[in-house]
Amino acid sequence: MQTGVSTASLFMRKYNEEALPLLNDLGVKTAEVFLTSFSEYGKEFGEVLAKVKGNLTVNSVHALNTEFEPQLFSAHPRVKADAYGWLDKVLESAVCLDAPYYSFHGTSRVKKASRSGKYDDFPSMIRGFDELTAHCKARGVTLCLENVEWSTYNRLGVFATLAEALPELRGVLDIKQARISGYPYEEYLREMGEKLAHVHISDVDERGKIRLPGQGVFDFDTLVKRLKDVGFDGALLIEVYKNDYTDVTELKTACDFVDEILYKNNVLQ
Repeated sequence: MQTGVSTASLFMRKYNEEALPLLNDLGVKTAEVFLTSFSEYGKEFGEVLAKVKGNLTVNSVHALNTEFEPQLFSAHPRVKADAYGWLDKVLESAVCLDAPYYSFHGTSRVKKASRSGKYDDFPSMIRGFDELTAHCKARGVTLCLENVEWSTYNRLGVFATLAEALPELRGVLDIKQARISGYPYEEYLREMGEKLAHVHISDVDERGKIRLPGQGVFDFDTLVKRLKDVGFDGALLIEVYKNDYTDVTELKTACDFVDEILYKNNVLQ
């Protein structure tokens, strides 16, 4: 396993072209690039990032999801075509950065009935994801569905249903989103199993505030053991928000904390 940082952790602190060199200079080895705007999608900006990333390995890209991801499932031909146009630009960025994975949210469950899943049309969802996974695979990128409380995979059972029909689909486990959803993260982990591509990690203090790993009460040792049990050997990417820590150097301290646990469990790469 490897420890890394998502540039989402530097959102509103540093632009991506500043965040990647910063993480590289701190000695972080792996990153996820959170593309934050339409102007950051595409080959041109991807090449800019590739030139400044230094020795960083980019594990995955992540888009500002509500800008176009829900529209990828639209029944309106023009809306869907436009969304696929932006998807292609995100995939161009991934290719420029040699990122094998795309962390994906999908639809937005805005209404209460949508969040309940009462009206989920799984045959239609499967058709949409089948098209998406094939589209990404043709460009050398693997689509990875993340558990997110307000989006497609907002509860247990969604991924299992989709993955049964879609062998190319992979998963992203987000620890803080599992906490928000009210389901134990270990149940999401059990559902994704060997299809888990990478993990978004964070800590939490006694009051429920998100913190960097090592600054809260979350049991990372048990998490690593559970990941090991399902055969996971990918990236654990720190993803917090800008107000969850004080100084950017704390990101490297958090990586070192997780690395120690990986080393102790004999899974550090």
